[in-house]
Amino acid sequence: MSLISRFFGRKEEPESPAALVAAPDIENPPSVTVVFDGPLHVDIASLTAALRAYHPSMTQARVETDPELEQVFGLAGWGDHVVRLVGFDAPYPSEALEACVAPAHYGQELKQQVRASRSHVILYYAGHASDPLDQYVALAAVAGALAEQNGLAVLNEHAHTSLPAGVFDAKELGEESLEVLRSIPLNLFFCGFVKYEVEGVQGVWMRTYGADVFGLPDFAALAEGHHEGERYSGIFNNVMHYMLESGARMHAGETMQVGSETFMKLREPLEHEYYLQGPAPVLVAELISADEINR
Repeated sequence: MSLISRFFGRKEEPESPAALVAAPDIENPPSVTVVFDGPLHVDIASLTAALRAYHPSMTQARVETDPELEQVFGLAGWGDHVVRLVGFDAPYPSEALEACVAPAHYGQELKQQVRASRSHVILYYAGHASDPLDQYVALAAVAGALAEQNGLAVLNEHAHTSLPAGVFDAKELGEESLEVLRSIPLNLFFCGFVKYEVEGVQGVWMRTYGADVFGLPDFAALAEGHHEGERYSGIFNNVMHYMLESGARMHAGETMQVGSETFMKLREPLEHEYYLQGPAPVLVAELISADEINR
């Protein structure tokens, strides 16, 4: 069974039972991208070593690529996890790159370097874990190992966000690297948190992107100003974590307590709030007091 067949998960018997084979039936798998400051050159032996050192559960990790291809094309995996790697010796599409870089929460100097990046590798989850968080953590681990080779940043285009490559460095995360990645706030990377101003609207809109991967709605709110970013980011993150852990679902018209005296009332975007629509369901949150619940 060729690498091409295993890459696309074709239903053939692999030559070796240890061979990595992509799952064929994952619809819209999560993906992330590592961008590099120079031409694409990935040392597969170094990548394999970095993966095996990333976490104690990954000591048997392996990378399989086609040595006859100039660009990176192959599979990485360990245990139940398989990740497709597709490399391009070309910049990431500028419009998509900017959507990930502009709202991100790191310095302008690094952002300019990311905008000037010259090559990239896209990672698609293709393993057998069904939990989206497990899938994202596996992608983040491969991204961290790959980024050791002069990676600048890791992008999550679906979530409209990115982080410096160093965030995913195993040396920074320590021996419990995968556990640390599982525990980071959802809207730090696996979902995005974006602030933007709309002409004619007083205040700053703040919203999440990418929550649909977890079966959740995205949340949006009209804040007084940029200074409320940390507050709304924390509220949205706490609500999404609660929904993930409890299996609860929230709908327009419902109210939830989010502070000792603060409640979050949900509604659908209004017709003139067209800029909130899509690509996935969005609920607008309005913070109210207990006295306002039944008004």
